Amino acid sequence: MNVGDEHSVSLWMKDAPAIDAPRLSANEQADVVVVGAGIAGLSTAYELSRLGKSVIVIDRGKIGGGMTARTTAHLASEVDDYYQVLIDVHGEEEARRYHESQVAAVNRIEAICRDEGIECDFHRLDGYYIPSEGGGGDLLEMEFQACRSIGVDVEWADRAPLPGLDSGRCLRFPNQGRFHPTRYLAGLATAIKARGGRLFADTAYIDHNEEEGGITIETETGATIRAAAGVFATNSPVNDKVQLHTKELPMRTYVVAARVPKGSAPDALVWDTLDPYHYVRIQEAGEGNDWLIVGGEDHRSGEAMDMDARLNAIAEWTRRRYPQFGNVEISWSGQVLETVDFMPFSGRNPGNENIYVHTGDSGQGITNGVAGALTIVPLIIGEDSRFAELLDPSRKPHAMESLKEFASGVAGAVKNFAEHVMPTDDEPELGEITSADQLQPGQGGILRRGAKKLAVYKGLDGGVTERLAVCTHVGCIVHWNPYERCWDCPCHGSQFAPDGAVLNGPALTPLKEA
Repeated sequence: MNVGDEHSVSLWMKDAPAIDAPRLSANEQADVVVVGAGIAGLSTAYELSRLGKSVIVIDRGKIGGGMTARTTAHLASEVDDYYQVLIDVHGEEEARRYHESQVAAVNRIEAICRDEGIECDFHRLDGYYIPSEGGGGDLLEMEFQACRSIGVDVEWADRAPLPGLDSGRCLRFPNQGRFHPTRYLAGLATAIKARGGRLFADTAYIDHNEEEGGITIETETGATIRAAAGVFATNSPVNDKVQLHTKELPMRTYVVAARVPKGSAPDALVWDTLDPYHYVRIQEAGEGNDWLIVGGEDHRSGEAMDMDARLNAIAEWTRRRYPQFGNVEISWSGQVLETVDFMPFSGRNPGNENIYVHTGDSGQGITNGVAGALTIVPLIIGEDSRFAELLDPSRKPHAMESLKEFASGVAGAVKNFAEHVMPTDDEPELGEITSADQLQPGQGGILRRGAKKLAVYKGLDGGVTERLAVCTHVGCIVHWNPYERCWDCPCHGSQFAPDGAVLNGPALTPLKEA
């Protein structure tokens, strides 16, 4: 199981090409083992296979069925945390190199689509940063100046191509991109297997041992994989307890989609300056229609229960700008990891020689995932890596803005640990119940019984399942997610099925029996 087994089903999951991959049943060996079969993991495996390396990829669920299938697949070199912020935190030179990594990622996707003949609707287009209704003009002016200072291709536009509400003066970023993410992942998987790569689905990592000259991966099936190097690309890292988890925060984001007449919504990426911001794209739907896809309303994972209101708010925002957007046909959510200094972590895992990690994609999941592969592969083969120093997982947070984010993340974890012994002010909103009788079929809640907190779920058949509400990663209290019908850990992003089975790391084992 993985997050593909949550309740919502994304547009990309509905027509995802089948990727044939068995469950690992016997011990295997390879040059490199990759844990995680999303954009970062499969991109890494693809680049290694092109270089003649033998590669094994494992995933706890379907290949390509994780968080990448829950993205909206904006291929943007502009970033959601703003270049003005990156310059404040990292300086102009590092912000410039980060922009280069995003451009390199989009270019690499385009080249792979061409070279491998992957039909995934890759398309170049403009991206527009528009002011929010409450303002944002000054922020856009600062972003324009920041972009110009580091060589980002940007210009002013009188308005964005919105058929409804006039956006007003905005920024235009040419040469951005979009594609169909699960079709692209299927294309990568085909190319990897054609070069001898081996893919194993429903094969959860449970432990590893780094020895001189290599690493041994232990899996839930009982089989092991021996390799010279290991790469962990699992949304939230599963290979360590603390080091990177204290430097990133898990956030839920939401998406709605509906069909509109073909061409009625201009083919462009659009982002606004609201915090959290909205993001827009289209996708061909066939039969004279396009899918209009809009996301936003982010919040800290496990710290909200008003998902219906959030989805409705996105739809209303959309209708004011795209009047042809009618009833929502598809909605879904995903999780992103926001790092404390606004850049991902890609490279050699802190304290290891043969273990590499990619995490912290923020809202740039596709481009950061590909940039991560372009960073990690040269390190594995012993060549210079252009972005390795910039994205080094061992780097320390610096600058005041980054340290404020760091303190916020630690405070959230401390607050959660306090839930073991005392109620929180907002517990009613977080699903606290006094009896399982309060639950409707398909609902979950947190029930205190003596000194314990229980994760209680009432199935559609009326049967009740009880588990300890303690995340098996480092012991935070999980909260019920009524939209995805799963248990979310606010501390580090673990997710569990209603019966306690792991859907997403860093947790490796199910919630314990009550």
